[in-house]
Amino acid sequence: MLFNSYEFIFLFLPITFFVYFLINKARWLNAGKIWLILSSLFFYSWWNPIYLPLILFSLFINFSIGNQIIKNQKQSHCRQILTLGIILNLSLLGYFKYADFFIVNINTGLSTEVTLLNLALPLAISFFTFQQIAYLVDSYRGETTEYNFLNYALFVTFFPQLIAGPIVHHKEMMPQFASLRTKLPQFKNIGLGLFIFSMGLFKKVIIADTFAGWVTPAFDEATSLSFIEAWSASLSYTFQLYFDFSGYTDMAIGAALLFNIRLPINFNSPYKALSVQDFWRRWHMTLSRFLRDYVYIPLGGNRGTWILTYRNLLTTFLLGGLWHGAGWTFVFWGLLHGLALCVNHTWKKLNIILPKWLAWFLTFNFINITWVFFRAETFTDATKVLTGMLGFSGFTIHPRLAPILEKFSNTKLPYDQWNYFLNPIKGVFYLSIAFITVLLLKNSIELMKKHQPNMQHFLYMSVLSLSSLSMMNIVSEFLYFNF
Repeated sequence: MLFNSYEFIFLFLPITFFVYFLINKARWLNAGKIWLILSSLFFYSWWNPIYLPLILFSLFINFSIGNQIIKNQKQSHCRQILTLGIILNLSLLGYFKYADFFIVNINTGLSTEVTLLNLALPLAISFFTFQQIAYLVDSYRGETTEYNFLNYALFVTFFPQLIAGPIVHHKEMMPQFASLRTKLPQFKNIGLGLFIFSMGLFKKVIIADTFAGWVTPAFDEATSLSFIEAWSASLSYTFQLYFDFSGYTDMAIGAALLFNIRLPINFNSPYKALSVQDFWRRWHMTLSRFLRDYVYIPLGGNRGTWILTYRNLLTTFLLGGLWHGAGWTFVFWGLLHGLALCVNHTWKKLNIILPKWLAWFLTFNFINITWVFFRAETFTDATKVLTGMLGFSGFTIHPRLAPILEKFSNTKLPYDQWNYFLNPIKGVFYLSIAFITVLLLKNSIELMKKHQPNMQHFLYMSVLSLSSLSMMNIVSEFLYFNF
């Protein structure tokens, strides 16, 4: 079930909301939590019920291991229990997400013909696996104080953040689930939640899905791309991914607020970043937090020599790239970001300070270019786009623009049929609006802080919601569902 679907907006969400608070009003012990857990499991199994036992198994086994860790915290074998828990989690993730990737590479390297498993990727497995690994590690560190099973089950399965994050931390979620204040409707939270949800829905349906219609033909269908086509394709994907994931995160935060639960902020205007390090402090902030706290720092962080620091950065981002997808293009994307962070650290040590405009320009273009590898199915597809961006595939003008420009240049301009940008004016308009939105307008965090339950905000929310609902004739998945 998708946030941007009629069944979620008009059936699942309102039914879950009203039943939850009716049960709480009746003061049935823990019935509200049980209802939310069951609703979340129904939400998860809507996609494919065959994987419901998988998340249930993961839930029970991690809760049991966490309890064993805390009970044996002062025993010598506590570390072995933690290691077992991490191995079990990574084994599940590895089997379902990386088994075929491993087989393909074995077949290629050894010229074997091992049959692929062709497993469907269980929805959200990357997210709930990382979330529970963090829980086990914190249990080992003695940082967990909550072991109520219902709160833990809700912490893992809570539907607003279950499918694609944010990757929540137990200490920021479990106290909220245990609080009595969450059991009664808070009209301020309801108004704010609907406001943020409508904003996210608009980002996804109106903006991201529009760019998607241009990205797919360029990356997956075109045999070559001219200079303008290639840059248009890369920028379109850069903004599609931004508004798709930012929209999902807004909807997750908004839906959670209806139940008086505040999810952590996951986006903070990442395309305003002035360095790659700054970008990762703004983009998918909960994933960055996980990689920092549970991979980079345990590896040694920046506590050793500069060589060890760079090794830790590269290792962290190679793993971060692989987490996003089972493919070498993802690994290479992670490597590029790791290398960029090493350069960033070097610049800091040398006290090199760039003008802000130049720092932004270099950072944004690096992000835009590396997204090509993130999006491309193969290195061949990535090379096709990058070759066009460098001008090696020629320069062509859209046939609708060529006659206009020829009047000024008195030169016959080259053009093709542009399978992809059928309307150049529309393309330029959308890209311009996207730049203005991400660079100049207030982001969701700022709008949340300034939200007031008044007529102005109600009209704003109504316009966003109605325009989005009118365009939901084709429901598309969120990009991060694939990770």
